[in-house]
Amino acid sequence: MVERPRNDPDLDAIFGALAHPTRRELIEQLAGGPESVGELAEPHDMSLAAVSKHLQVLEDAGLIEVEKDGRVRRCHLEAAPLSDAFGWLTQYRVFWEDRFDALADHLEDDQNDRSRDD
Repeated sequence: MVERPRNDPDLDAIFGALAHPTRRELIEQLAGGPESVGELAEPHDMSLAAVSKHLQVLEDAGLIEVEKDGRVRRCHLEAAPLSDAFGWLTQYRVFWEDRFDALADHLEDDQNDRSRDD
């Protein structure tokens, strides 16, 4: 199990950044490879300034790296923070699997009891 402090600022920033659908879409775009800010903004119905604000949140969370190449800002996905978030979520996958297994056992026992009563 992944051990983390109760209030992990890194995870807070990661999940906060991923909480907005536009930022998740930007992450999906960058999963295909690096893109300029203009390329990232193109499919979105918002100003370049608004997209830049979303990118800043992603950068602050460590999810992307932005490099300047002359006048062009190129963004790259940083996978390590996503791995940290996945590790945290995995703890709860095991928790829910155990609960669902217990529920299935209970329902099966209940069904067997009803079959014997008939």
